[in-house]
Amino acid sequence: DIEEEKSVMGEKYVSERNLKFLLYEVFDATSLTQYPYYEDHSREMFDMVLDTAMRIGTNMLYPCLGEMDKTPPELVGDQVKVHPVVKTFMRECGEGGWISAIAPMERGGQQLPAIINLIPNYIFAAANYSASAYLLLTTEAAHLIESFGSEELQEQYVPKMFAGEWQGTMALTEPQAGTSLADIAVSAEPTEEGYYKIRGQKIFISGSDHDGVENVVNLMLAKIKGSPAGVKGISLFVVPKKRVDESGNLVSNDVNVSGLYHKLGYRGCPINQLSMGENEDCRGYLVGEANKGLAYMFQMMNAARLAIGLGATAIASAAYYASLEYSQERLQGRPLSEKDPTTPQVPIIEHADVKRMLLFQRAIVEGSLSILAQCYKYSDLSIVSTGKEKEKYALLQDFLTPIAKSYPSEMSILSVSQGLQILGGYGYCDEFPLEQYYRDTRIHPIHEGTTGIQGITLLGRNVTMKDGLAFRLFLEEAQKTINAADAIDELKPYALELEDDLKKLQGVTSHLLTIAKDGNREVFLADATLYLELFGIIAIAWQWLLQAVSVQKALQNKDALSEMDINFYEGKMYTFRYFFGYELPKIDGLIKRLHGTDGLTVAMKVDCFSD
Repeated sequence: DIEEEKSVMGEKYVSERNLKFLLYEVFDATSLTQYPYYEDHSREMFDMVLDTAMRIGTNMLYPCLGEMDKTPPELVGDQVKVHPVVKTFMRECGEGGWISAIAPMERGGQQLPAIINLIPNYIFAAANYSASAYLLLTTEAAHLIESFGSEELQEQYVPKMFAGEWQGTMALTEPQAGTSLADIAVSAEPTEEGYYKIRGQKIFISGSDHDGVENVVNLMLAKIKGSPAGVKGISLFVVPKKRVDESGNLVSNDVNVSGLYHKLGYRGCPINQLSMGENEDCRGYLVGEANKGLAYMFQMMNAARLAIGLGATAIASAAYYASLEYSQERLQGRPLSEKDPTTPQVPIIEHADVKRMLLFQRAIVEGSLSILAQCYKYSDLSIVSTGKEKEKYALLQDFLTPIAKSYPSEMSILSVSQGLQILGGYGYCDEFPLEQYYRDTRIHPIHEGTTGIQGITLLGRNVTMKDGLAFRLFLEEAQKTINAADAIDELKPYALELEDDLKKLQGVTSHLLTIAKDGNREVFLADATLYLELFGIIAIAWQWLLQAVSVQKALQNKDALSEMDINFYEGKMYTFRYFFGYELPKIDGLIKRLHGTDGLTVAMKVDCFSD
């Protein structure tokens, strides 16, 4: 009976205990309050953020998760209609300060540390990923206008966006220019009135039209006529759906929805095709200097990439807890050692293979969340530091961003798939949430820079930037963790293993850079995605070792711990051991392939794909 099976599904989608463990025991987020920029905050305030975000996630977002999937946005006339919760949520985000959380106080923000702002973004995405996207897009777009826009642009747009009344978007992609932004064709013609006339089309623009807000503010890449060819000629514009006229009223800005995409998942947030300037009256307002748009946009892009990694992790978390709860209640089979068929069946969590799948899920979720928290901590430290320390933390965040985006994105698909497998046939049915999580999470390796692009960025840019300084800084950070673990008897073997694997990584990197120096750039970058995968596994192993150090410190005072805490820490150790025993060994096959020099995928003739 389906209803009987559904009754075992609870509403847990994240672990508050794990969030607190990472924030306070692993990354010591409260230490940030010693700096003047964050001194108005406290542990009590951080806990309040967690409690409030959980209430919103549980009471507002999670209940309409399935409904938003089954009744996706519709284009009715010239207006996209979305679920009513979007308007409620956006206003809640405005009134609660969620959109402006990390903005400076002088701009109406809260100056909340990024590692703490991870909390609501993670919880909201786990409760209802589609709904969370409206918040994240607006936050990032407002921050971009804050950073590079004129005072006039900031005053006109940012307060309304912070209030949740106006949506923000990022409009990059065009029919003929996806990853290749050098080929964008949307044009911007200057006028004597100070604005630009925008003409062209954009596709795959999330949240770019809907009735959950009064207006939509598109941050759009375009080329001013006569600008240099390629990426050097790209400028950034604010192109609102509605502009403010001389009387202060909102009027049409000649931005029209010419299509609404129907998607595999992530259905609660519309992705539209936009047409600008059909009536020769679409006005765009230049952000910063002309021809510097791509550099500006990458601030939003890099923030979005971390947000994508966080969203993927959040969906994997929701899937993990759904499959965990199911496995604890679903009776099926008996222990292999039990020969009597009349004995009661056991919960499937008693079976070793189900434990393996659950350990895989937990290893991915908690390892991914850790690398993201690490990146956000680096972001916070780059704000409060000066000189070389400031450069160090900024470089580390920049260096790790492709990994923090791609590892969770790719592995979330596999993690959710394992959760679906645990539910068996029920997991494949839409009466249960696993199939939606599987569809929802598939977008993450695609948007905000595909996995292939992240691989090229890591190997082709990040490894060599600043003469390899960022790579060396990463190795130093990992070595600090290894040294700490080496001093703990239980962790010494794992510390030595990770140290050896880092040497293997350096060897592969040197080999690939030699190919690049020989002038064969095609072969050098041909398997950049595999290099990214290799690096991702090692980076997550580093994070698991970092967590294990904190676990062992806590277990030194075991007598003072509750049974629940002991189970949590011991569960961490099992998952840590799982990652080192099951996931880390996968690097050997990748290393073997990356040491190859045959350039197979470069040499493969296109005609040979035909049959």
